[in-house]
Amino acid sequence: MEAPRLAHTMGSPTSPCEEVIKNLSLEAIQLCDRDASKSQDSGIAEMEELPVPHNIKISNITCDSFKISWDMDSKSKDRITHYFIDLNKKENKNSNKFKHKDVPTKLVAKAVPLPMTVRGHWFLSPRTEYTVAVQTASKQVDGDYVVSEWSEIIEFCTADYSKVHLTQLLEKAEVIAGRMLKLSVFYRNQHKEYFDYIREHHGNAMQPSVKDNSGSHGSPISGKLEGIFFSCNTEFNTGKPPQDSPYGRYRYEIAAEKLFNPNTNLYFGDFYCMYTAYHYVILVIAPVGSPGDEFCKQRLPQLNIKDNKFLTCDEEDGVMVYHHAQDVILEVIYTDPVDLSLGTVAEITGHQLMSLSTANAKKDPSCKTCNISVGR
Repeated sequence: MEAPRLAHTMGSPTSPCEEVIKNLSLEAIQLCDRDASKSQDSGIAEMEELPVPHNIKISNITCDSFKISWDMDSKSKDRITHYFIDLNKKENKNSNKFKHKDVPTKLVAKAVPLPMTVRGHWFLSPRTEYTVAVQTASKQVDGDYVVSEWSEIIEFCTADYSKVHLTQLLEKAEVIAGRMLKLSVFYRNQHKEYFDYIREHHGNAMQPSVKDNSGSHGSPISGKLEGIFFSCNTEFNTGKPPQDSPYGRYRYEIAAEKLFNPNTNLYFGDFYCMYTAYHYVILVIAPVGSPGDEFCKQRLPQLNIKDNKFLTCDEEDGVMVYHHAQDVILEVIYTDPVDLSLGTVAEITGHQLMSLSTANAKKDPSCKTCNISVGR
């Protein structure tokens, strides 16, 4: 049977593959098994004289791009016209199955100088492990290719969102934040056993713990930033915290000025939803110069504590006044220990609504309100 020729284009003018072609001068080819090295399996003629890439190097990794380079023997190097690149999520490295069936894992790039930049049009996701392998190829006058053997398989992991990406999320969150309402306290709901444990084992001081993996997959604070979660949203009709909570029937309340004041910095951490109409914004409050403050300065957009769309602290007639956004649910992370003696613990009268819990919650990747145009 005659080996099928490679398609020079693929999809509609606005398809993801056309974007790949446009940005990387790539030509999509038919899917084939990376491990199938024989021409009858791959449909591509082979020519052993073409050099096999080796010593693959991955550099300049971002949440949706990376640079790739490799070494090659000089023999027949001048005959190379294209590179075949096979990129897979690590958990699927033995499969070419994609949700987007028109997006192949194997693409052909014109033989540009190395290192070559691979951008997010391959649907690269942040903080995700991938495998990549490369072939060299020579395009023939009849449109077919001769190819080398595949290189070794290299593994790498994409990075978190950068400040640029988080600023894009910030701008989207600002659009729906809504008008500002007054608040007077921050609060934290837990079970009675939690507060008993704090008193007995931690000298009455709540200790920062590593943030879970809820929210955006690329958030640089997930699994890294240490802090204590607080809430600050109020009921519209009472101006007080709601009586319901998903986290426990005991609530610690502390005056807002004890945690948030001119001696603290405020950072934007994330914006997400969980397949519901509710949207969450994560903010970080860090005492100036603290380890948490230094962590956030390098990774998160800083907000003006007196003038932002989510949580403000300002002085009026010698008194500190606080406001929060009405139309998003704020999750506030405070990065230092907090002594229980600075506030009060009491049982709430409402219900424990477990459905509202955000512990390790997965972000809805299809929501147009809270997603940006890089990998989810």
